[in-house]
Amino acid sequence: MLEWAYDGVNSSIPRNRGPECVEYLSLKYRFIETICVSMLTIYLIVKGLKSITLPKNVKYVNQDRTGKKVLLIIMSMVLGCEIGFKITSRTLVYILNPCHITTAIQLYLLAAKPSSMVTALFRIQLNLMNGPVLAYLFPETESRKLFADKAMYYLQHGLMLVIPYYLTRIGGVYSVEPLSDFSWSVLAYGCNLAYHWWILQLAALPVQVNLSHILCPAMLDPFEGRFYRLCAVVHEGLLCPLLAKLLYLIFNYFLTVFPVTKVKSCINHTIEHKFPQGECSDEDSNSKEQLKNGDLHVE
Repeated sequence: MLEWAYDGVNSSIPRNRGPECVEYLSLKYRFIETICVSMLTIYLIVKGLKSITLPKNVKYVNQDRTGKKVLLIIMSMVLGCEIGFKITSRTLVYILNPCHITTAIQLYLLAAKPSSMVTALFRIQLNLMNGPVLAYLFPETESRKLFADKAMYYLQHGLMLVIPYYLTRIGGVYSVEPLSDFSWSVLAYGCNLAYHWWILQLAALPVQVNLSHILCPAMLDPFEGRFYRLCAVVHEGLLCPLLAKLLYLIFNYFLTVFPVTKVKSCINHTIEHKFPQGECSDEDSNSKEQLKNGDLHVE
């Protein structure tokens, strides 16, 4: 019934599609592994929801800036082209890959009115930047035959890193938690695991398409073997929060320190209020002091 969405997937590419990939792990082992990871997933989500806090008394000033509109238009066109290429090549199932979901979240952040929900989603997607980073480090474009299709791959993942920087530059509702706060990382990774193990796996098994390598490992996966998915849970669990904190340091440096790009005194200040006369908030002061002293305390 839905063959048009996946029968164009290139099965000649090793471990891209087919029964061999599905049979890499037995169904019994997949089930046991999924139960174990699901317990971890539920724990992370519950722990994160109990620990997260949103900034109080945030002034939701008008942040309808031209740059946001330009990025919204460009990213919408890129995602539209991605969908178009996938429809014509009968590979629409790839739209379920995590980077497309993160792209949809970023489009919402660019278009939505300021609210606490926007702040929450902004902080969550900052912990999902392993997608675009890994896409550049290990590009998978073998199945993209057209040059324009390959160009969209790099453009989309590049914009996924540009948009968080621009929104952090605006500040206000697009605020970042303190450097020592890992509660949002815990929640985001729980959601990340839930999407991979509960949604992608259920979608990939019946169509035998290796979405985000949930069915079998990539050919160059250094952790290839029976436990490759458990290894991924560990190394991505480390990579996601580390990347989020690294982005915090990079954004903070270019927005508050580097003379050429400095636009405000604290990373969470709203850009309309450049270099406010008042001091940074306690949250920002603590973060800046940690950066100064090189002291990173994990709660």
